[in-house]
Amino acid sequence: MLTVGILANPKKAGAQQALHALRSALVARGCRPILDLQTAAMAGESGGIPASEFAGSVDLAAVLGGDGTMLDALSRLGDFAKPLAGINIGRLGFLTSCTDVEMDGFAAAVTEGRFTTSVRSLLHAIIFRADGAGPSFVALNEVALARGETGRLVAVRASVNGELLNHYRADGLIVATPTGSTAYSLSAGGPLIEPTAAVFVITPICPHSLSQRSLVLADSAVVEIAPEAAACGPMLFTADGRDTTRIETGDRIEVRKSTRSLHLLLLEDRSFYQALRQKLRWHGL
Repeated sequence: MLTVGILANPKKAGAQQALHALRSALVARGCRPILDLQTAAMAGESGGIPASEFAGSVDLAAVLGGDGTMLDALSRLGDFAKPLAGINIGRLGFLTSCTDVEMDGFAAAVTEGRFTTSVRSLLHAIIFRADGAGPSFVALNEVALARGETGRLVAVRASVNGELLNHYRADGLIVATPTGSTAYSLSAGGPLIEPTAAVFVITPICPHSLSQRSLVLADSAVVEIAPEAAACGPMLFTADGRDTTRIETGDRIEVRKSTRSLHLLLLEDRSFYQALRQKLRWHGL
């Protein structure tokens, strides 16, 4: 019997209805659904388990929400090396396998094994304070060091494998995975990158000089970013747009490829290129 873990976004309109539809479709196919604690509470039920225990309890997991819910689920699941499907409540997203009107097709596909997985790299970032190592973070899309309380440009020093890359004068700096190339980095002018490419991209946010462009580099590289000028004031570090941390002059952030990865479930008739055409409205001539 296939066991499917389910995580839902309780703040998403339609989450209750989507949960009911997914469970019904899975049970009809002989699957055993398991809810995480947050999802069980949303449904007014007991018997859920922590999402962090899914790795040892389910064969695959499904996330009901959108791309933002997928990013939150990644944090809650921890080291989850099994297929993870996103079911978008609404339009298809870059990280979702299908929408909430396709539950029967999704249940049929997973029970019959008609899917593949796309292994997505993650970032591991450690903040080193002036007085020693600080917290660490894992991100699917990107990490960013950006201006905090000031409205002025900030100065950021970036190095790659211990060698100086550049002194940036900008609103901040983004280090993104290929998956994250369609998120914050794209909004800041970065390139689109095929999700399984073994690279990272460094993208300045609104740089003072037009010569400061995005740089694509091998994901074996170790990137270090740090504020350079005390006059810029404290800066803010974020991982996937959350986990905001204050960064002071003298602190530095080391970013490298994580030993963990995301195994994104893809249905047979879905692809990254299809999502590009839909989300970016590429219609040709």
